[in-house]
This record gives sequence, C-alpha cells and structure tokens, in this order.
Amino acid sequence: MEKVKVIIWGFGAMGSGMAKMLLKKQGVEIVGVCDKDTSKINKSIFEILNIKQTGRKEVIIKKNIEEIVTNNYADIALLCTDSYVKEAYEKIKYIIENKINVISTAEEMVYAKAQYPEIAKQINSIAKENGVTVLGTGINPGLMMDLLAIVLTGACEEVNSIECKRVNSLSPFGPTVMEEQGVGIRPEEFYTRVNNGSLAGHIGFSESIKMITDAIGWKLDKPISQECNPIISSVYRKTPFAEVEEGNVAGVNMIGHGVINGEKKVNMIHPQQIEPELEGVNTGDYINIKGNPNINMSIKPEIPGGIGTIAMCVNMIPHVINSKAGLRTMIDLPVPRAIMGDMRDLID
Repeated sequence: MEKVKVIIWGFGAMGSGMAKMLLKKQGVEIVGVCDKDTSKINKSIFEILNIKQTGRKEVIIKKNIEEIVTNNYADIALLCTDSYVKEAYEKIKYIIENKINVISTAEEMVYAKAQYPEIAKQINSIAKENGVTVLGTGINPGLMMDLLAIVLTGACEEVNSIECKRVNSLSPFGPTVMEEQGVGIRPEEFYTRVNNGSLAGHIGFSESIKMITDAIGWKLDKPISQECNPIISSVYRKTPFAEVEEGNVAGVNMIGHGVINGEKKVNMIHPQQIEPELEGVNTGDYINIKGNPNINMSIKPEIPGGIGTIAMCVNMIPHVINSKAGLRTMIDLPVPRAIMGDMRDLID
C-alpha cells in the first residue's frame, strides 16, 4: 500500500505542529499545504518548520487550496483554519466534493448537530455522496470534557450527574484562539465584546454537553446555559502569539450547564489563560461522576492543549479513513490511541 497522503489547510500553530508530528511517523506523507500567511506562501514547509528535508518530497505552501486539491489527490485533509461550523462549512464541502476525507479542528465541528443540525445533515449527505468521512476533534472539545467522561460512565450502573473541570494554559495556541479568548484586551472591552457577541470565550460547551447527553441517553430540558468571565492578570505575560499587560485580560473562566428534568446534571468549569503559572495557578483535568459508583478522576498537570489537539487529529487519521462515509463524531469511532508503528497497518 502507498503511504497515507495528507493535506494540511492552515499552517499556524496547530497545522505546523501536525506537520512536525506527521514527519516523524511511518507510512504517511504530506502532499500539500495551504495557508494565507504571505510570509509562508511559496516557501518549503521544511524551511518554515526548520527541519531538514533529508530525502523527503518537497512541499511548497500554496495560497489557494485549488492549487492543491483535485479528486482523490489525497486520502485526508487536516483542516486547521476555523472554530465555527458556518466558517468551516464551505472549506469542508470543497474538500469532500473532491473525495477527500476531512478532520477539522473547528470546535463546533466536534458535534456539529448540537447547534447546527441542518448544516450537519448537509455535510453528512455530501460526504456520503462522495464516499468520504468528516470528523471534528481536538483536545477540548473532543476528549477531555466529553469523550473521556463518556468512557468513564461505562463503569457506572447509574449516573446522577457529571462535572468536568479543565484548568489549562492557552500559551501553546495561535492568534485565532487568542482572539476568541480576548487575551490581551482591556476588561471593559472584554465585557463589551461578550455583550455584543463578538467574544465567545471557550467554544465547545454546547458540543461537549450534547455529546455527553446523547451518548448516555439524557434529554436536555432547554438550551445549554453558559457564563464567560475575564481572568485579569496582575503581572505581565507573553507568549509567541499574545502579550498581556498588568490589568488586562489573560484568559477566560467559562461555566456551562446542561439541565435534565429540572436539574443541572452536566456541569462544565473551564478557566483557561496564558502562562497561568506566573500567578501560581496549577493546571489540571478533573472529572467527577456521581452515581453508582461515584467516579473521581484527576490528572495534574493538564494534558497540554497544543500537543493534545495536534496528536488527536493525527492519531484519528486511520479511524477516519476506515470509517463508513458521512459526518462522524468521537463517539462513533474507535477510541483514540497513539500510533507508534506504520500508519498503513491500521488501514483496512
């Protein structure tokens, strides 16, 4: 079997990280990269990544995806450009109409039908017509505050409530995430943008909660409620993609609830900020399930969001290729696992 052929659309922090990971793996090759950054266009990915080419095929970054994608040109495309279903839709449609599978990092694509059931139906239909599969995944949503909780309920006879808490660092992420979280802005601008809907904070509570409730058979009484509050820095902080002066916003504290039979049965707590250790904040992932039996999981420090998202997308490639055609979710496919051998060995 030929090597698994991969296209990467979006070569920022996540896309370039996936490229570095893929270049270390057996049985897979990158055959195309697209990005709008003028400092990268028409340059070799090896130059941008500062990695020696050492016998690998040259890959030049293109501005337009049309310069790369043709029918069956690749086995799969890693789409690392958007967070929202509506923004990702046309890109996904273009790829799957060229009969190429897609893994998207768009948070809302992890469970697209949670907020956009009609668009999810369209993607599912187009994917089936073209014999390919679409998956949205990442560290969160995609694993830490949804799939992992679902897996743990497998040891329960009864479940009364689920609380997922993730205290994490935003430092590894690129400019898109920093913009979404309001990192670096003044508190008054934060509140203005929250009120006018231009600042979302963490994207994914609706998707995570709906994935959990659908998986275990709970019916939500009403739309998911959530709060978005700023984390104000008392020190100067800086990452490759953000800078925060004292008194400005370093991140957000998100809280969300899913109500079943009048009770808040699925609860999400998610403070996230850049360089949290500068103010003595310890990161971690926690899942508490009340039921029979009670289950309490604690991972300290957090599973890092940057490498976690990169690995989730790369490690799901064989499962997406093997899947029956259509729009799939993390509860439809085999559980993610590291690929330490030849990726082709996992392809049916």
